[in-house]
Amino acid sequence: MRLLLLALPLLVACAKAPISTGKASWYGPGFRGKPTASGERFRPGRRTAAHKTLPFGTVVKVRNADNGKTVRVVINDRGPYAGGRVIDLSKKAARRVGMLDAGVATVELRVVGCKNRFDRCQ
Repeated sequence: MRLLLLALPLLVACAKAPISTGKASWYGPGFRGKPTASGERFRPGRRTAAHKTLPFGTVVKVRNADNGKTVRVVINDRGPYAGGRVIDLSKKAARRVGMLDAGVATVELRVVGCKNRFDRCQ
């Protein structure tokens, strides 16, 4: 118990640290209704995203470093495939963080949860 109390501040600090910082882009118009890597149909009006390694169903808080706006997205696809990008957002998610017009923004990613509809999300 004592060890847990000593480790708790460290665990809390780690949970707040970004897992990744880099460029985000968004995708949508040509992919509407097509299957994502998770098997779900892509719907640009949902807050979803593509990430190269996070398990499907992972909930990620995305923060635009330029304006501070945030959005929570569910990982349901793989990508991005453009060099130097860390995440591809749906159109709705891109609008929420204020990057729709620019197309690309510097973001910070934090894992904040998991959706139960995916089996391997941890």
